[in-house]
Amino acid sequence: MKLFVDAPAKINLDLRILGRREDGFHELDTILQSIDLADTVSIRCRRGPFSVRSRSRGVPRDASNLIWQAAYRLWQRIGRQGEPRDVSIDLKKKIPIAAGFGGASSNVASALRGLSGIWAPDMSTEVLRNIGAFVGSDVPFFFRGGTVLATGRGECLRSLRSLKSFWLVLVVPPFGVSTPNAYRWWDCDSVKPAIFQRSRGWRRDFSCLRNDLQHVVTQRYPELGMTIERLSQAGAIYAAMTGSGSAAFGLFHERSDALIARKSAKNPGWQTFINRTIGRDEFARRTAVIIRD
Repeated sequence: MKLFVDAPAKINLDLRILGRREDGFHELDTILQSIDLADTVSIRCRRGPFSVRSRSRGVPRDASNLIWQAAYRLWQRIGRQGEPRDVSIDLKKKIPIAAGFGGASSNVASALRGLSGIWAPDMSTEVLRNIGAFVGSDVPFFFRGGTVLATGRGECLRSLRSLKSFWLVLVVPPFGVSTPNAYRWWDCDSVKPAIFQRSRGWRRDFSCLRNDLQHVVTQRYPELGMTIERLSQAGAIYAAMTGSGSAAFGLFHERSDALIARKSAKNPGWQTFINRTIGRDEFARRTAVIIRD
């Protein structure tokens, strides 16, 4: 038996840091949005040790892999002893690594969906979400999808009215940004944004949105800041860095406008993608487990 589950990426439409918490994490207020760029998680039942494989460089194959860690917690949760076994997972990666799209967290959520179908078919989504939260703050979002307000470390979620569909230009530089580094830079930065109150009309006026990490990341990588500016000049309704970087995005009403902007935003050696935002219903369809004998 083999199971297939898509794992869609996300962007941060808005990311505010409210301060550093006593547990070392940061208190966040962020609007997450699903997009149709997706990896595929394939799960196969076969005898032997549990394994995670991918042809993509940068994906750990040992216990440091977040899927392995989540699988181990699920294995323990259902009362099994030792390490998980008799399943192999293969990742077909399309989501760039260390770019701010949440690919690793989405992979965890989709892997847990599939593994629960094999090991614990009656397990609730809430339990799976809690298991995922242990290995990544973004993971709970990928059990919900669509347009979501996330607070706390990012694990406290409230679904928002779905954003209308936009076309996206995604621009990914050849370098990644470490999330711990980005937050450390923010901690050390002497200039902190003022306390905010997000406008309820942000869907009509994206100018009130921002990413608090963008300033400190583009200070270190000015070419990323210039790319965001070029997206704006090319007609993006809104352009920003996603997450802790290193990728940027621009929103467009029309695909034709996105295609034109893609040309002006591309740098030598950088990747560009044309994608679109997706709502919660489409996210649910995309992440449904497909079983093949």
